[in-house]
Amino acid sequence: MAQSHSEVLDALLDAQASHELSIIKLSEPISGPLKQNGAERTSDVSAEVFENPTPASLEADLAHYKELFSKLRFSYLEQVTKEKFIRAIVGDPPLVVEHQENVELEESLAVAKAALKAQKTEVAELVAELEARGRELCRKYENIQMQTTQLQELPEKIGALQTSVEELKAAQQPGSNPTLNLPLEKTLALVEERERERAELNRQLEQLQVMVPRKTRELERLNAELQPLEVKRLGSTASAREAKRRKEEALGGVGDDLEERGRWWRGVESGLKGMLGVES
Repeated sequence: MAQSHSEVLDALLDAQASHELSIIKLSEPISGPLKQNGAERTSDVSAEVFENPTPASLEADLAHYKELFSKLRFSYLEQVTKEKFIRAIVGDPPLVVEHQENVELEESLAVAKAALKAQKTEVAELVAELEARGRELCRKYENIQMQTTQLQELPEKIGALQTSVEELKAAQQPGSNPTLNLPLEKTLALVEERERERAELNRQLEQLQVMVPRKTRELERLNAELQPLEVKRLGSTASAREAKRRKEEALGGVGDDLEERGRWWRGVESGLKGMLGVES
């Protein structure tokens, strides 16, 4: 059975509360004895790192202790060497070391140094691996924290979106546009059909655009051919008007009257034949 959003969120918060991941909790096995002997610490490192540690403060404290231990090691070796030298001189009887003993001691020391160097290399690799894994876990933990915050805000956002959807549905007038009420599959099919129609219109438009230059040239050719004809028409019209004017002047206007009467009589004759059904 699928869990609800609230159940998943509650389980996640309970898991985080029961397994708190913090530098303080992780450093308790190491910093516990140091906290008990905090009054005996004489170094100049602030004790705040054990009260409120951060990755930066822990890294700075680690670098300080490395430098401090290096100085302490040098001082210890110096003091031990001086003590052994003095005891060898003032001892009764004095300690006399042969050359062969020094050679054997140097050989055993070389073997011990090689083993120590191998152990140091192994420890350094282990520390580098732990640091890389720690940074990776830190990134994952921060990502989980961010996703948990988003999960907590998600119900409110979902509620706001649902309210907006209901408001849009209420504001939409029923029947104003039937295509707005289509289900998703039919809407996608309609969109695909409209895309095909648009593609077909674009194809036709491209074909027409290709034909435009040819039609333009043909129109220019027709205009060039039409211009002489237009000039000829204007000349013929002017000649006809001039001839009509001369004819009217010659007949004194009688010709026009006779022509109009002839057209009237022909019209009357045609009308009577149509009414009487007489064929010419």
